Amino acid sequence: MPSRLFFLFAGFLILVIVIGLTKLGRAADPENPEETPPNFVVVLIDDLGWKDLGCYGATYYETPHIDQLAADGIRFTDAYAAAAVCSPTRAALLTGRYPARIGITDWMRMAPAGTRTDLKDPPAGAFENVGEGMLTPRNPYRMELEEQTIAELLTDAGYKTGQIGKWHLGAEPWYPDRQGFSFHRGGSDLGQPPNYFFPFSPQSAHRLSGFESGPDGQYLTDREADEAVSFIRRNHAQPFFLFLSHYAVHTPIQAKKEFEEYFKEKPLGDQKNPAYAAMIASVDQSVGRVLAELEAQGIHENTLVIFTSDNGGLASVTNNAPLRGGKGNPYEGGIRVPLIARWPGIIAPGSTSQTPVSSIDIFPTLLDAAGLPTPEKPTIDGESLLGVMEGRDKLTRDGLFWHFPHYRGHDATPYSIVRQGNYKLIRFFDDGHLELYNLAQDPGEQENLTSREPERTKQLSVLLSKWLLGVGAQIPKSAPSQKKTTGKNPTGANRESNS
Repeated sequence: MPSRLFFLFAGFLILVIVIGLTKLGRAADPENPEETPPNFVVVLIDDLGWKDLGCYGATYYETPHIDQLAADGIRFTDAYAAAAVCSPTRAALLTGRYPARIGITDWMRMAPAGTRTDLKDPPAGAFENVGEGMLTPRNPYRMELEEQTIAELLTDAGYKTGQIGKWHLGAEPWYPDRQGFSFHRGGSDLGQPPNYFFPFSPQSAHRLSGFESGPDGQYLTDREADEAVSFIRRNHAQPFFLFLSHYAVHTPIQAKKEFEEYFKEKPLGDQKNPAYAAMIASVDQSVGRVLAELEAQGIHENTLVIFTSDNGGLASVTNNAPLRGGKGNPYEGGIRVPLIARWPGIIAPGSTSQTPVSSIDIFPTLLDAAGLPTPEKPTIDGESLLGVMEGRDKLTRDGLFWHFPHYRGHDATPYSIVRQGNYKLIRFFDDGHLELYNLAQDPGEQENLTSREPERTKQLSVLLSKWLLGVGAQIPKSAPSQKKTTGKNPTGANRESNS
């Protein structure tokens, strides 16, 4: 080979090696580039509202450890859960896929006795009449084992994986240990614990796996923190992925007495529930213990920590203002959530981002941080946030999407959503009603712009329809024999007043 070509080739090869080592060992000690890949801790809170943290504007709630996490990393102002209810978001986080693509679009009910194998997309009876005016898709009782999870991919790459707390993606044998987690504690087929104080599940049929024994009166959030700290201590010498999925702050609203008494002495301000504030304080204390353990083991600089919620705050127990609505409905209070990430040396302290991001992005972000490729199949909808976290890249997608083809009491009728840039379009299936909002100017979604911006409304409606078709979303069907809905939106206000 001529010398000039040789040096060009050698230079190119060195560049490739340097880039590869940089990606594979982003947070490793520069003097020891062969150090293990980064660790991952993902903390998922249940029903925590966007404004329920001090770093997001809360004044009644107290979250010093989570606030410090944000101060040490990046806080996303426009982060979203993949759904306004829990199970779809959990499936999306673990797979990087939209809930509509997976076929899990509502929270999972317990499978009736004898029907645990009668689940996804049955040939008959896939739709049900819930007496609300439309036939709606029947939600499955589990996430299929064929779905590829982030835990499975990280296990294949040599990671130790652990899941602690709420699962809600199927009963045994569809527990976390069948979805890539080598260790798990706390899962059940319930979406909430029967009791936050031990015994957590007095009825053996609803037991929390691995939490069957314990001291009387032990608080569930504390127990989950104990298990998380123990997992880190056992596995700190190897790369690990810890998925800490707290049952709190889901109902029942039960808090430690001393915390609740403290908040009873504080002025409520714009909030309404001292016990809920106390539950948040316990969650914050848990996060503080996990962060302290990472530091005690000397691995905090090589650990990416992500903190978020599975949907917006429950409007009956927290105030999501200035966002409209709450858990279950399509407005910002139902789907916008906190998202915080910390990775010392990679993410600049005190960063903020207004980039719209979603639960679906966590899957490719962890793979990217580990230096692993995102699989080409099955389709992954999320995008890695690592470039955004580092302040060097923007995302490339056209928009974010949601699909909830169900009824939820007085909170919601079937809907789909697209957000593109600052604009958000909601389609209600029962009557085809559309609502368009400019979130930059109107985060409270008070002014429906469909009549003022018909072209944008049409463009986003077409985009939403194409997406629904592309992911194979199940669409509610009209039921002519049923009485039509009353023409009210999911928060109970007359739709005509918002037009």
